[in-house]
Amino acid sequence: MRLSHFHLHTTKETPADAELLSHRLMLRAGMIRKLASGLYTWSPLGLRVLRKVEAIVREEMTRAGALELAIPTIQPSELWKESDRWEKFGEQLLKIKDRKDAEYCYSPTAEEAITDFARQELSSYKQLPVNFYQIQNKFRDEIRPRFGVMRAREFLMKDSYSFHLTEEDLIREYQNMHATYSRIFTRLGLKFRSVQADSGAIGGDASQEFHVLADSGEDAVAFSTASDYAANVETAQAAEPGPRPQPSETRRKVETPSQKTCEEVANLLDIALARTVKSIAIMTDDGFVLALVRGDHSVNEVKLAKIPRLAGYRLATEQEILEYLGSEPGFLGPISPKKPITVIADREAAALADFVVGANETGFHIAGVNWQRDLPEPDFVADIRTVLNGDRAMDGGEIHIARGIEVGHVFQLGRKYSEAMQFTVLDENGDSVFPLMGCYGIGISRIVAAAIEQNHDAAGILWPSAMAPWDIAICLINPKKEPSLDAAAQALLEELVAAGLDPVLDDRGLRPGAMFADIELIGIPHRVVISERGFTAGTFEYRSREMASSENMTHDALLTKLQAI
Repeated sequence: MRLSHFHLHTTKETPADAELLSHRLMLRAGMIRKLASGLYTWSPLGLRVLRKVEAIVREEMTRAGALELAIPTIQPSELWKESDRWEKFGEQLLKIKDRKDAEYCYSPTAEEAITDFARQELSSYKQLPVNFYQIQNKFRDEIRPRFGVMRAREFLMKDSYSFHLTEEDLIREYQNMHATYSRIFTRLGLKFRSVQADSGAIGGDASQEFHVLADSGEDAVAFSTASDYAANVETAQAAEPGPRPQPSETRRKVETPSQKTCEEVANLLDIALARTVKSIAIMTDDGFVLALVRGDHSVNEVKLAKIPRLAGYRLATEQEILEYLGSEPGFLGPISPKKPITVIADREAAALADFVVGANETGFHIAGVNWQRDLPEPDFVADIRTVLNGDRAMDGGEIHIARGIEVGHVFQLGRKYSEAMQFTVLDENGDSVFPLMGCYGIGISRIVAAAIEQNHDAAGILWPSAMAPWDIAICLINPKKEPSLDAAAQALLEELVAAGLDPVLDDRGLRPGAMFADIELIGIPHRVVISERGFTAGTFEYRSREMASSENMTHDALLTKLQAI
């Protein structure tokens, strides 16, 4: 391909609202252009990258035994009402009506539609297991679209859904998809981690996320130095604390006139922050709950919501706090409430001795507090805190926290959708059973942005070779001055194509500086310069995108090097 016959429009400036580096570089490279909020047109250059990612995903899904189909993006409301997600999915679900006033949505995901397809097509255990997948645009009406294609409203996604008769078979396919995703991201040349995750709005029994590691990532990923354990901080667990020490202090009331935070109280009393206890007042359908964590920890809202009877909890109002504890916020604690309350303590808080809590009296805290002696054991002890960098991991290692960009997710859905939508098959005994289901998604357009966040320098994008729009740029200097240069460039182009490479010939006639800047900006991994001087000497100037300098090579040496790519 010749760039003189290709649409390549790079720019030096980017809009002020392009906050993320990948967004800025994609705009500067001319990969995308904004159509409306959260909606982007992919240029021919951007589409080349997108299609390369898509091709690897398709190859690996097919290799894994999945079957490709295509589901409509516009789906009838009846299916979503069957699954009870028409209202529960929230404002991200774009609802529309046709000329007959029938309700539809623009698909953000396809669990309902694929279950409807399956209940029409599958009737016997002999047809299971099966895994269907598609690569299709999705739409989620983000309240605040930002970061370009990283959080766009319309995006390209690979979603797949498997159906199984047994739990063992579902786990087998779940592991198959986990291995498939690992191969996909490895082939794409990305640094990634698979982490334990929360299933969120999709639902299900087990899930893992795949994160591309990048400093700009929105998600925090916790991993151990001693094994391959990794988890989203929403679900990550540290090692259990040691045994609770014996009490060594007497309980005493201390004056804290203006000290409302654990940090302020610890400073006033000149003690470690870890010896204070933070009290979070919440309300549930069953009444008032006080959640306790160490002063140097924070409550993990996802973990807390998974405690029995706490789903759908909310923070207590000041009036409710006054009613149950008799105090204003800042001086709260589990000792001597005015009305009966439930106390849930994090494992670390439950293992403390001689700690400090609020006195439920404005201007006072209580020090030297111990479980059993000064207050009853907690009603419930659980892991309800967010892990910290340096925590001891369950495998004996140390927890480190990195930033990640979620690009893939695998779920074990169980019978959530088959039961809701009354999809059954006959088992070996002729009995009707609800199949188990798995769900596996990859954000293809998001991968492109995530790869840029992980691979870039001051000059532009540093594509992993599998994702680059072209493998090699042949840069032709002053072709009009020496017509034989064009013939040499064309011959090299054809040789590289014949060798199975994907080269492009930059014959636009730009000055070398402008030409090289474009090639570096769009991230082509290898550059070959054909100039009059080199042509006369019988050499080509070669440079890898990641190297600071170039080298002159003969034709045969260059071809050998490029073929080794």
